[in-house]
Amino acid sequence: MKMLQIKEMSSAELNSSLSDLAKEKFNLKVQAKTGQLQNSARIKQVKSDIARIKTELTARNKTVSE
Repeated sequence: MKMLQIKEMSSAELNSSLSDLAKEKFNLKVQAKTGQLQNSARIKQVKSDIARIKTELTARNKTVSE
């Protein structure tokens, strides 16, 4: 997910995506531990997407509070 896409999303959509990505990250970690993971690079992608969303949510909260 690109930062431009994230900026276009509403806060509710970002929170929903964040929760979905957290679930996906958990499932990927379980698959990695059990040896069922096909694409190990997906874990890094999910972690990066989570960080991007959290960064955007923090930026939005700072602009609202100022």
